[in-house]
Amino acid sequence: MAQADPAKPDARGTIKPDLDLGKDAKAKGHAFTSPAERTVRTALPSAKTGAAAAPQVQSVNANADLAVGVAAYGTTAHGTEVDTTIMSVDTPLKVVIDWGDGKQDAFDAYGSDERTTAHTYAEVGSYTVKVTVTDAANNLSAVNEVNFVTEGSDFTPYAPTRLLDTRNGTGAPQGMVQPYSSTRVKIGGNGSIPVGVTAVVLNVTVTNTSSDGHITAFPEGTQRPTTSNVNYKARQTVPNLVIVPVGKNGYVEIANRGGAPVDLIADVTGYFSTTASSGYTPITPSRFVDTREGLGTTRAQLGGRKTFSTQISGLRGVPQGISAVALNVTVTNPREAGHLSVFPGGGATPTASNLNFTAGQTIANSVIVPVGQDGKISVFNGAWAGVDVIVDVVGYYSTDSKSAFRPITPERLVDTRDPNDPVYGKLWGQSYIYMPLSYDDPSITGFVLNSTVTNTDGEGYLTVTPDPNSLDDYINDAADWPTPPNSSNLNWTKGATVPNLVQASTGSNGIIDVWNRGWDDIDLIVDIFGLYQQG
Repeated sequence: MAQADPAKPDARGTIKPDLDLGKDAKAKGHAFTSPAERTVRTALPSAKTGAAAAPQVQSVNANADLAVGVAAYGTTAHGTEVDTTIMSVDTPLKVVIDWGDGKQDAFDAYGSDERTTAHTYAEVGSYTVKVTVTDAANNLSAVNEVNFVTEGSDFTPYAPTRLLDTRNGTGAPQGMVQPYSSTRVKIGGNGSIPVGVTAVVLNVTVTNTSSDGHITAFPEGTQRPTTSNVNYKARQTVPNLVIVPVGKNGYVEIANRGGAPVDLIADVTGYFSTTASSGYTPITPSRFVDTREGLGTTRAQLGGRKTFSTQISGLRGVPQGISAVALNVTVTNPREAGHLSVFPGGGATPTASNLNFTAGQTIANSVIVPVGQDGKISVFNGAWAGVDVIVDVVGYYSTDSKSAFRPITPERLVDTRDPNDPVYGKLWGQSYIYMPLSYDDPSITGFVLNSTVTNTDGEGYLTVTPDPNSLDDYINDAADWPTPPNSSNLNWTKGATVPNLVQASTGSNGIIDVWNRGWDDIDLIVDIFGLYQQG
């Protein structure tokens, strides 16, 4: 298929405009139901003394079977649709829906009626939806209710903590995870993580590898998806951030899809729940730290076993008072092998790591980290020799942010290796693929993706950014060539396979660009795992 031309973008970038964003992204969520048989019928209070009584057209027994069935579905992160099914004789009715958040909707009906009413909650959470049907003519009311839980969840930061290390038996029996098998990680009820969390942020690292393979994280008790989270080759140690739903029993399963045993490590930095906490605000990627230039810290390599702190809150559009920040952290020019740990400013250096690197390697990883009370984060170099560090901010979490996280069924969006893929064929150097993921839904503000590059013909880096063009611009052949930002999401060398989680902003047009910023061709794989939605 044709590649994008720097003079004018072409259909090379188009992926399914009717993309369903996973099997359940645009479908109604779990049904919370209360059948009509649960209706509670009550005679209305008698009119006050001296007041005119309501006209009695029929006797109470004429509508003795008055009932209402209620079904509530999540439609967006904060939204619901409630189906009311009323069974009644032909008589005027008044219907009131109490949403459980201090707001009501009311409508008139006549006899049996079926209707759908939509509502959007200001905060995620659990709500009792109560439907009252009043038959004034027969002095009767019928009430039914359901407990509804929003599809979306808010984020609560958690000090970086190791939950799993198969090398020493942390969180699981000591011993390598065998080929095509998995291990479990307890999330809900582990430490101060509450029971009932909906999703968790983990930095998953695979090490002691002796063959090629990939790692997949998924909720315990569900079918393992065909997507991947961490790709590795023999003798590699590879970390990657994952945001994964938690199973009903509070566990996440991590599967080794390689042909040889591996060790697995998982560090937690936060979780999502339906308790109102911090929402998410994505931003166009912005560079906050580059030790090579003295941006955000001293112009010099971060020394071995040394730490620097850098200001996040109050800079470059990031407000004061945020609870956590979403980053892409890159190490380059390391003088020896080691690891990098990112943690809240003013906090203790954790044993958890975010990046593992070898001498001379350039590698990036997504990081979600709490922000210290001073609005800073700290970066620790676990090696004994110096390394350059680059930090790009892609979004932040705060109580004022409105977007909640909504997991969706993992789905492969792009695989340039697949002849049946709309973007089949290697992505040329200095070219891009555009993905119209939410052009028809402005309530979606960002997506959680996993991008992987493989079959790389040279070295380079990947940048994911909102597209300034609209879908109509592409359809009408009027799109301008976008300018990629000065940031990176992952880096590679010739022949490497490299994954990284991407929290991508949809911008103003709902289109996301994935750029090959190297000069040589690559194969690109993009999987989707969730979205952020403000309505």
